Amino acid sequence: MSKRVAILGAGIMGASLALMLARRGLDVFLFDREDSPVGRASRWNEGKIHLGYLYAAAPTTSTAQAMIPGGLAFGRIVSDLIGGDVCGHATREDDIFLVHRHSVVGVEAIRARFDAVDALIRGHAEAGAYLADVSAARSRQLSRAELDEVSGSDDIVAGFEVPERSVDTQWVADRFGDALRAQEGLHLILGTTVRRVTRAECAGAGRWRVIGDPDLDVLFDFVVNALWEGRLEIDATAGLEPEHEWLHRYRLALFARTHAEVKARSALVCVGPFGDLKNYNGRDFYVSWYPTGLVAQGNGVTLESPVPLTAQQERRFVADVIAGLGPLLPATRRVLEAAESIDVRGGFVFASGSGSLADPGASLHRRDRFGVRRMGSYFSVDTGKYSTAPWLAARLAQEISNY
Repeated sequence: MSKRVAILGAGIMGASLALMLARRGLDVFLFDREDSPVGRASRWNEGKIHLGYLYAAAPTTSTAQAMIPGGLAFGRIVSDLIGGDVCGHATREDDIFLVHRHSVVGVEAIRARFDAVDALIRGHAEAGAYLADVSAARSRQLSRAELDEVSGSDDIVAGFEVPERSVDTQWVADRFGDALRAQEGLHLILGTTVRRVTRAECAGAGRWRVIGDPDLDVLFDFVVNALWEGRLEIDATAGLEPEHEWLHRYRLALFARTHAEVKARSALVCVGPFGDLKNYNGRDFYVSWYPTGLVAQGNGVTLESPVPLTAQQERRFVADVIAGLGPLLPATRRVLEAAESIDVRGGFVFASGSGSLADPGASLHRRDRFGVRRMGSYFSVDTGKYSTAPWLAARLAQEISNY
């Protein structure tokens, strides 16, 4: 009789793991409170497939070293899971990193860190398997003329082109949904909220009761908690307490589709709480201005889902994003003025660490403390980033299969 596995949370981590385990012959139940899988934070984010460049404020290269294996493997793993080439739905050019005069890291320190990350990538066996071939990875500083073409603002003091790309998360989410529904041995339990997980001693050693609404009380051999929102509360009911300080945030951004193709480079204003523009295919864009988009934040506390914005509030939000990011990245205004539709969407972000991104000493700049915690056959997963989830799922799927 095959082992029964409960996976809590149908984001990219839960979806990846569910497909991997079902294909290994386990009986997999994937729970989510939404009515469709991959419908929250994993659908509504920028899709950056991190190689470590963003974390130039981290004290060492340990964050880049932790991010690189998952980032390089992302395209290969996800393409296999969804049965489609994710590389064809990635940004077409390398990212531009713009350095604001109030960046928490200076230009020389950023240049040195980017050089170190380049070397780490070039030395990796999977460097050719990224969304683009980065086996000869070289970040480079933009000339003044190139910088003026992208920004032109006096507040931007330098810019770098880095070999990182992003994927269209909405396309990826749709393909995951198709794969999950078609997979034999995988049971999608949607519209269900898990409230607690407890040991089921009377049912045999190592088994777990998963309890929730509506009318959920089922025994499983394995439980994987892959939630971002509410993960620590479920861990506590199972008897697992957090190891590190942690930060919970809710961020909103804009997802725009233009009437016609708009020429704009994918660019990020860094390092600190600024913003970015992602151009996936010339017509589909992600636009974020962090000071406006960060609508809730709590250190060591769980946040409630914010009330959806009214139509008037959404218009104000769009205007605030243009006012904040537009002067630094003029393509923002061109994209949003050419939009046939703009969705204001967001989701929770969980991170081990604390403080503000505007504080150079904040532990939040260090993002290498993610992974899997274990308590018998109960597993709690901090995916770290969207980009590292499929790689982490592959490792956990192998462990559970061999259990």
